[in-house]
Amino acid sequence: MFVGQMELSILDAILRLVRLLENPKDIPFLAPIYTKEILYRLLQGEYGVALAQIAMEGSSTYRIRDVIEQIINNFDKPLRIEELAEKASMSISSFHRHFKEVTAMSPIQFQKQLRLQEARRLLLSESADAADVAFRVGYESASQFSREYSRMFGSPPRADIKRLKEKYDHRLNA
Repeated sequence: MFVGQMELSILDAILRLVRLLENPKDIPFLAPIYTKEILYRLLQGEYGVALAQIAMEGSSTYRIRDVIEQIINNFDKPLRIEELAEKASMSISSFHRHFKEVTAMSPIQFQKQLRLQEARRLLLSESADAADVAFRVGYESASQFSREYSRMFGSPPRADIKRLKEKYDHRLNA
């Protein structure tokens, strides 16, 4: 929902949480502590007020949160802005303004990012064809998918996935 520089204190807590995977017996005791620390640091940080708004029932941010959830759960389906605005109990213009305040993008841009991230994940985890993945994530045109993918990730799907796999393999062999 927000893009910004991660504070080192948050990164440190996240790393400690992830490192618990090395000692599973510690997870039941330390994971709740680290999770609380991460939440505390997030609420104390730059976006703390906005994050607290998300939790306040009835606030416009809370209502946008419900819409965001709906978009995430149905990212591969066409968006109907009127329905989303109605779900948030807002006019279309108010909905657009509040949505952009929360996500820093329009609902269509948000959906596009979700689709492209999921497409990248599918391309990395499965030996799937880019056109097939494009249709699975909701694109009607493989060429449009390829253009938008290139714009977001800097290269076409095949080249991007090849580069990522080589980078991963290089790290494994290092």
